[in-house]
Amino acid sequence: MTDPTTTDTDSATMPPPRAGPRAWVGLAVLMLPLLLIALDNSVLALAAPALSADLAASATQQLWILDIYPLLIAGFLITMGTLGDRIGRRRLLLIGAAAFALASLAAAYAPTAEALIAGRALLGLAGATLMPSTLGLIRTLFPDPVQRTSAIAIWMAAFIVGGAAGPLIGGLLLEHFWWGSVFLIGVPVMAVLLLLGPWLLPEARDPDPGRIDLASVALSLAAMLPLVYGLKQLASGGSLPVAVAAIALGAGAGIAFVRRQRRLRHPLLDLALFTVSAVTAALMVLLLTQIVMTGTFFLFPQYLQSVLGQSALHAALWMVPLIGASLVASLLAPRLAGRLGRAQVVTAGSLVAALGVTLLAAAAATSLFGLLVAGSVLLAFGATPIGVVATDLVLGHAPPERAGTAGSLSETSSELGAGLGIALLGSIVAGLYRAGVTDTLPADLPPQAADAARDTVAGAAAAAEHFPPGLADALLEPTRAAFSTGLVVAWLAGAAVMTGVAVLAATRLQRSTRPVRTDTGNQRQDEEQRC
Repeated sequence: MTDPTTTDTDSATMPPPRAGPRAWVGLAVLMLPLLLIALDNSVLALAAPALSADLAASATQQLWILDIYPLLIAGFLITMGTLGDRIGRRRLLLIGAAAFALASLAAAYAPTAEALIAGRALLGLAGATLMPSTLGLIRTLFPDPVQRTSAIAIWMAAFIVGGAAGPLIGGLLLEHFWWGSVFLIGVPVMAVLLLLGPWLLPEARDPDPGRIDLASVALSLAAMLPLVYGLKQLASGGSLPVAVAAIALGAGAGIAFVRRQRRLRHPLLDLALFTVSAVTAALMVLLLTQIVMTGTFFLFPQYLQSVLGQSALHAALWMVPLIGASLVASLLAPRLAGRLGRAQVVTAGSLVAALGVTLLAAAAATSLFGLLVAGSVLLAFGATPIGVVATDLVLGHAPPERAGTAGSLSETSSELGAGLGIALLGSIVAGLYRAGVTDTLPADLPPQAADAARDTVAGAAAAAEHFPPGLADALLEPTRAAFSTGLVVAWLAGAAVMTGVAVLAATRLQRSTRPVRTDTGNQRQDEEQRC
C-alpha cells in the first residue's frame, strides 16, 4: 500500500516501491473480469436469434436485450468508480463479482424477454463496478510508473483477447448448448475471482471520503444514460428527434451535475482532477482516438460484405490481422514509452493511425484490397498504444486516493468515444449514401426494394439477391459507389482527427500543470507532470 498523499512525481525525492511476484499474480486475477466483460460485449450478438425465437421477443425487446447492458455500464461508471474510492476498491470489486455471477444465472434461465432484459440490466450494473475497480487496484498494486504501464498494457491486451475470443467461444457453446450457456461463462470466472481476490488483492480507499451525495448520483445518471442512449439512437438510425432530445437532456443534467460538484465539500466527482493538464489531455486523447477506432471498425466489415462481397465469415477472418496488430502494439507500448517517452508514443501512434485511416480512404476510393488490410493494421497498431499510455497517464497523475474515480473517467471517456464514433462516422456515411443513391437507382426497381436500397447498402445487397443479373448489377453499382464515397469522406475525417490527436499530444502532454487540490480543500499536492 502506498501513502495516499503521494503521487508518481514524488519519485523525484523517494523512488516508489517496485511490485513483487504477488502483485503480478494479482494482476492475473484482475484480468478475469475484464476478459468476461469483453466476452459479454461480443458474444450475445450470436445468441440473439436463438433467444429471440425462444422467448418470442419483439423487435423492441431484442434491441433492449442488446443495449441495456452497455447502456448501464456507461451510466454507472462514474458512480461506481467514486464508490470504490469510498468503501474500498477490492470490496466493490468482490461485491460486483458476486452480483455479476448471480445476474448471469438470472439471465441464463430467464423465462421471458422481460426477465432477460432485467437480467441484462443487473449485469450492466454489476459490470460498472468491475472496470474502475480493476484500474484503481492496478494503481495500488503497481506504484512504480514503469511497472504500472506494463500492467495496463497487459490489462488492455486481456480486453483485446476477450473481445476476439467472444465469437469463437459463443459459437462453440451455441453449437452444443442452449442460448443461456453464453451467460453461464460468468459464473465460474467470478467464482475464481471471489476465491482468490481477498487473498491476492490489497484493499485501497480514500482515507477521508465523506458521505456519498445521492443527488449527485442521480444527476450523473440523468446525464450519462440519456446521452449514451441518444448516441445509440443516432448510431442505429433511430428517431432523430428522440436522439436530439435525449442528448440535450443529458447535457443539461451534466451541467447541473458539474455545478453541484463545485459547491460540495465531498463531491461525487472531484473536479480538481480536471485541473491537471496531463489528465484532461489524456482523457481528450482517449475520447478522440476511440471515436476514430470504433467508428472505423464499425464501418470496416460493412464495406467488406456489402461492397466487396465478402461473406460474414471471410469478413470476420479479415478482422484477425488488425486484432493481432492491436495485441502486439499493446504489449510493445510500455517498452516504447520507456525509450521514447509517453507523449512521444501518443504523438507517433496518432500519426501512424492517421496514415492507416488515410489508406483506408484510398482503399474505399480504389477498391484495392491490399490498401484496406494495410490501413486497418496500421490504424490498430498506431491507436492501441495510445489507449495504454493515456490510461496510464490518467491513473498516474491522479492522487492515489482518487484511483477509482480516475479509472472511471478513463472508461467513461472511452465509452463516450465509442458511441460518438459510430454516430458521427456512421452519420457521415449514411448521409452521403442517401444523397448519392437518390437519383441513381434503376427506374424499374420495385418500390419495396427501392426503399431498402435508399436506406442502407446492406438493404440494397439483400434486395439484389432476388433480381436477375442485369437488374442486380444496375442496383449494386450506384449503391456501392455511394457507400464508398461516404467511406472516403468519413475516413478522411478520421485521419484529420488523428492528426489533431498528434498535435494535442505534442503540446498538451508535454506541459507541466499547476498544483492539484483535493476535494477537502485543505491539502495541496504539487505535481510536476512529466510525460
